[in-house]
Amino acid sequence: MEQFRVAVQGTDPLSHEGLISLVRSRPDFTVVPGNRPDKAQVKVVSTERLTVDVITTLRRLAAEVGVPVVLIVSEITESELLVAVECRVVAILPRPSITADLLEHTIKAAVAGGGVMPPNLVGELLRHIERLQNDILVPNGLNISGLTSREVDVLRLTAEGLDTAEIAHKLSYSQRTVKNIVHGLTRRLNLRNRSHAVAYALRSGMI
Repeated sequence: MEQFRVAVQGTDPLSHEGLISLVRSRPDFTVVPGNRPDKAQVKVVSTERLTVDVITTLRRLAAEVGVPVVLIVSEITESELLVAVECRVVAILPRPSITADLLEHTIKAAVAGGGVMPPNLVGELLRHIERLQNDILVPNGLNISGLTSREVDVLRLTAEGLDTAEIAHKLSYSQRTVKNIVHGLTRRLNLRNRSHAVAYALRSGMI
């Protein structure tokens, strides 16, 4: 049986012990010691509200450990939701309705690279992405990936094996323009070269 290594944190002793009990009720879950979060595949955090202290903890986890986080919370606002997502929170569960079955499903989804959120929170995220695209990206010639349409075109043709001259001919650009486009996106995204840019874009689903 595959064992899932879970780190838990409650913002009060009762929540903490309750989480440990829920996780240990599943034979394929192992609770990681609190001083070894780096050994966990997923972190479960339970709190009433997303306070400054909780956000600080989530940011530290994201920076130092980098594992997905399941957040159990009683109440969360749209702005707090966006902060949570930035901190690698991939699942949000309403605290009053938490069950061992729901927690088990959510932890396994998080470890597998998925996410779980209530429909109303998904709607808020989608509305925020729409506002981001309409108010910031589109006016600046960018798409949701953060690339311009010209950058996407150049990367796609590069991925198909075309060299600078062939890309320039295909897009009716000068070779200097193609080189400037590649230089601009590699510098902005802190990438080493054109091949690194293509690999990054493919992995990220940008092209």
